Amino acid sequence: MTAFHALVLNLHQPSGNLDGLLEQQPWEAKEILYALDRIPRVLWGYDDVARVHLSLSGTLLESLSSADFQERTYGIIKCGDLLWHLQNTQLFDILGTGYYHPVFPLIPKADWEAQLQRWLQMGQHIFWRERFDGFWPPEMAFSMELIPLLKKQGYRYVLVDSEYIDPVDKMSWEEKRYMPHIARYAGEEIIIVVRDRELSDAQESGMEYQWFAKEVYERTKWCDFPPLVTTATDGDNGGWFRNTSEQANFWDVFYLTLLEQARQDTGSIRPTFIQDYLNEYGAHGEVTVRTGAWNTGWHHGANFMQWTGSHAQKAALQRVREASLDFHAACEQAARQQAPEVVWQQLHEAHWHLLRAETSCNFYWGEDWVPHVHKDLEVMWEHLHHLQ
Repeated sequence: MTAFHALVLNLHQPSGNLDGLLEQQPWEAKEILYALDRIPRVLWGYDDVARVHLSLSGTLLESLSSADFQERTYGIIKCGDLLWHLQNTQLFDILGTGYYHPVFPLIPKADWEAQLQRWLQMGQHIFWRERFDGFWPPEMAFSMELIPLLKKQGYRYVLVDSEYIDPVDKMSWEEKRYMPHIARYAGEEIIIVVRDRELSDAQESGMEYQWFAKEVYERTKWCDFPPLVTTATDGDNGGWFRNTSEQANFWDVFYLTLLEQARQDTGSIRPTFIQDYLNEYGAHGEVTVRTGAWNTGWHHGANFMQWTGSHAQKAALQRVREASLDFHAACEQAARQQAPEVVWQQLHEAHWHLLRAETSCNFYWGEDWVPHVHKDLEVMWEHLHHLQ
């Protein structure tokens, strides 16, 4: 039986990070830019078999589409050309996400919709389309409470880590991992596409096609349905993706071999877009999803310890919650008073600083980036102060 493979790559750089790296660590910045630029280039000529899902954070798209940034990186890559090539719908399916890459279950629910809408506006503008079928939760941090909002934004399916899937009715191990399911919350439902955690770990650290093919066969050989094997990792972090050598990176060592096997029809693995698989085979069985994140290099992902492990991280998240309450109270007051345009301009500036403070990277690196949270929140409160 053919196993269908959905390759998913998350691409994210925090606001201003690439600019800072260009000044302070130029080679690291170049490695990241080369890793991004390599994606469409290595796939040229494979339109018939290559199928890649990409999630690009709003802050990364903000940098790549900036005229100033494009000028700074001219001679390294052509950012405009990169964005143009990513519009190739034969090769790429773009996934929606949160604009500032927040860990949704950790930030105030009052800010969820703004994070979603801001990315949609950016994505629709850059990729020239109205609809995005799939949603990538930053850090794979999913909560069932997101379902109504995702449906409101037009999403058909969401990617979830295999660790957190609980079948409502009895399912085999293979059905649970390699079959899309339905999850329901507050009268709305969405399709759940399951990321295989162990195979994704291998994708992140480095693997060869023959090992992968054997592992997929062993995992799916008892399936009495067409299995969908989904692997999802970062696509611009780590030496496996950043390495410029053709003998030592994901694309040349692994993925091109998979494509050649698929093209010759000698392999048992066929790349697919998730939406194409769903159109042909649908989703079966109902599940619930426990709230959690994917595994990181330091933590399993449960309980969000990577982002909440220290007193400083917890204090910063509490300050985000307080700031969100202040911001939304100011908006309600401005609406009641039918405030003039100048007030709404101040609120607009305050808003994006609040949302940027919620960036997952501000909490991911222990306490190193926590000051970024407080810096943005201070600017937000300064704008609110001007309203008084």
